[in-house]
Amino acid sequence: VQLQASGGGLVQTGGSLRLSCAASGRPFGSRAVGWFRQAPGKEREFLASISWSGSSTNTADSVKGRFIISRDNAKNTVYLQMNSLKPEDTAVYYCAVSATGLPVGVRGSYVYWGQGTEVTVSS
Repeated sequence: VQLQASGGGLVQTGGSLRLSCAASGRPFGSRAVGWFRQAPGKEREFLASISWSGSSTNTADSVKGRFIISRDNAKNTVYLQMNSLKPEDTAVYYCAVSATGLPVGVRGSYVYWGQGTEVTVSS
């Protein structure tokens, strides 16, 4: 599975962005997909994940209420809608495919990773 994350860019505080994660090579299948981010000098942080059917999601407390994950299996694409962005949201954002269909928040459960898309939030 090859993953292509896109949609990053420069946005002002309070703005919104929608990230996309498109799969190629083979579809997501019955696997969960997650979003993570990594800021300079920090560890990669779990943000949100979604089950293969889309009926179950898991969102980190740090972004709950601002970030929403969704998926369109017909398009082999998972989205991360990010609202009310803050300067501390500045990071490289990665999507990843889990080994299972469960939307877990454990980084080690994810076996395929995209190349990342950069998000910068200006103050």
